[in-house]
Amino acid sequence: MATTNDLKNGIVLNLDGQLWSVVNFQHVKPGKGGAFVRTTLKNVLSGKVVDKTFNAGTKVETANVDRRTMTYLYNDGTDYVFMDGDTFDQVSVPPQTVGDAAKFMLENSEVQVAQHEGETLYVELPASVELIIEHTDPGVQGDRSTGGTKPAQLETGAEVQVPLFVNKGEKIKVDTRDGRYLGRV
Repeated sequence: MATTNDLKNGIVLNLDGQLWSVVNFQHVKPGKGGAFVRTTLKNVLSGKVVDKTFNAGTKVETANVDRRTMTYLYNDGTDYVFMDGDTFDQVSVPPQTVGDAAKFMLENSEVQVAQHEGETLYVELPASVELIIEHTDPGVQGDRSTGGTKPAQLETGAEVQVPLFVNKGEKIKVDTRDGRYLGRV
């Protein structure tokens, strides 16, 4: 148990049997009335975002979420298999838990795996990854005032928009949050 005065970004709360991560919080002390804490919470499992207000000093239940750096080993056809680098324990994670992160994961890449009471909650990739372009059409320069883009398929199977000057076989940096091209490596 903790009070609302102990809230920090990233802390996970157990509210009504569901796990909520604190995205943002603000302690407000109006001129009239009692102080309160305005928070933005994100459901750990569904991703739903809500705003919730607590009175200052209210007790809230925190959840013990274990975040570990693990190595992605392989996809066994149904689940993704990760290995803890310290204990060498292997964990199978279903595709719905991995979500969109699967589009940017290469074998032997390091990821953050969050677990609560033995159940895997989510898989978090680094902010950007470096991947090789498997296929893209040649860029055709035309009459345009701004830089154009073209689709490119990466070695993981993901498709991103890249500038016209990028070619097949080049290594590029991709933002894992929105799949945006960041630059050549």
